[in-house]
Amino acid sequence: MLASRRFKLGRLKMLSFLDVLEQASDEAVSLYLPPGLPLQEIEGLINRLPIPAITIPDVVRVAADSYSGSVIFWGESRKYLVIPPFPAKDKFVSPNYDPEPLRSILNQDFTIALVLVRLGAYSIGICRSDEITLSKTGTGLVHARHKKGGSSQQRFQRRRDNQVHHFLSRVCGHLQEYLEPHRLSLDYLVYGGSRTTLEELRKLCPFLRQFEDRTLPPLLDIPKPRAVVLKSAVSEIWASSITEWYEEATD
Repeated sequence: MLASRRFKLGRLKMLSFLDVLEQASDEAVSLYLPPGLPLQEIEGLINRLPIPAITIPDVVRVAADSYSGSVIFWGESRKYLVIPPFPAKDKFVSPNYDPEPLRSILNQDFTIALVLVRLGAYSIGICRSDEITLSKTGTGLVHARHKKGGSSQQRFQRRRDNQVHHFLSRVCGHLQEYLEPHRLSLDYLVYGGSRTTLEELRKLCPFLRQFEDRTLPPLLDIPKPRAVVLKSAVSEIWASSITEWYEEATD
């Protein structure tokens, strides 16, 4: 009976993981699935692999849910499904543990913009590979919500709405200043912070629309943006998510 576990590896640890995997000598197959494949096609390709029938639905579910495609390494001793940090480009099958296309993704020197925003704080970063080359962090006055009722609450809410608008307009201005010089060379953009705040920012800042086809899923579990948070967000962007299947010990 196969059990599974999930874990993440940063860029360097993932490259080491692939080096070890490549040295394995047992029979295996590698399947690369780019994003956007129809579910029926994903199911058909995975059904060709030597995966137990009871495990196939779990493998299909993880692969189909990925925004960046997936890579399956399935052998006698090692059974992994990897969600790469950036989209896999090509679909193909290899009759061994073949990490080279995935290694190629991790070795790319992508130019990435990070936009981290929560009400009252923001961080903007430009990264080359996994190194921050340019950054801007700042704050703005946005009062917490007023909990009392009546006309005073309405006045306070109008004042707060103006503060939010002013804050996000300032952030938009900084985004144009920092991203405009890189708009043609930018490979990806990643948002982080509060979902509702990011949605308001994107509505208020038309400049960001040009990057929609290069936008990766947002990082929503980050704390208040500051320099150290920006640095940890870069590591998160480059992390690969791995599901491993293994024989569960029985009594």
